[in-house]
Amino acid sequence: MSIDWRPTAEIATLRERARLLGEVRAFFAERGVLEVETPVLGHGGSTDMHLASLACEATTPAGRERLWLQTSPEFHMKRLLAEGSGPIYQIARSFRDGEVGARHNLEFTMLEWYRPGLDLDGLIEETGTLIRRILPADPGPVRRRRYRELFREHLELDPFTEPLDVLRRLAGERGGLDMAEAERDDCLDLLISLVIEPHLGRDGIDVVVDYPASQAALARRHRDPEDGEWVASRFEIYRQGLELANGYDELTDAAEQRERFAEDNAARRAAGLPEVDVDSRLLAALEAGMPAGSGVALGLDRLFQLALGKDSVAEVMAFATPRA
Repeated sequence: MSIDWRPTAEIATLRERARLLGEVRAFFAERGVLEVETPVLGHGGSTDMHLASLACEATTPAGRERLWLQTSPEFHMKRLLAEGSGPIYQIARSFRDGEVGARHNLEFTMLEWYRPGLDLDGLIEETGTLIRRILPADPGPVRRRRYRELFREHLELDPFTEPLDVLRRLAGERGGLDMAEAERDDCLDLLISLVIEPHLGRDGIDVVVDYPASQAALARRHRDPEDGEWVASRFEIYRQGLELANGYDELTDAAEQRERFAEDNAARRAAGLPEVDVDSRLLAALEAGMPAGSGVALGLDRLFQLALGKDSVAEVMAFATPRA
């Protein structure tokens, strides 16, 4: 049987990738942001319902332990922030089980950076500047798009107030799935991915803000000026229908973070999903005091895919998972 040993990216593409990585590093060097490296393996994983962490058994000084391949370098980087690192960035190998396709790979490259003292507006501006630097041509204007307004525009409904049975029906119709028992956020996630995302960033860069509070993850929350509804202090950035970045006004309250981890694992149990070990060292770092600020994770493979005009992330990776 013939085995395809060749890389999934052409060598010329890998040279271009190396050049773009150099541009990313130059961008942060010009701004005095420190490059750091943190472990790929950690004692805690992501409890997020929508992420599937990979784990392995390893022999450590404590004996045989379960260690988690990190879905992003976030937890370790926040421990550095609590120690007083100042602004930091990392180009990190990250892992998420089951994510395979033109836009996904089990192992991928995440660019993540944190800016103590910088608000979300400042981080949005900086992220847009980096994206513009990497893309080969002017992508057009950067626009803010409110989550609720996008649903009103494309689906003629308010995602915060529409009855759950209506959302289940619409999500089932659009996705061709049985959504009769689906939770509200599951319906909204399906609708935004199938109906709204394909239109985002088509003639510019779209920044989606004011997500439901239930989707805050590790971000703070604030009141929607429209009606006082709690919303998440986070953003996502899109170009040509592709989500590139996810940024937060970072949660620094250890007690609230502990509660959110517990809620996540309770939701995982209810859904029949395995629980994930909570990162107790992150909680300890938050208790010690992490400075207020903002942070963002950007999928470099996706950004390079756009910059180099490729159809899939595999074409900008030396060896995507099927050939790893």
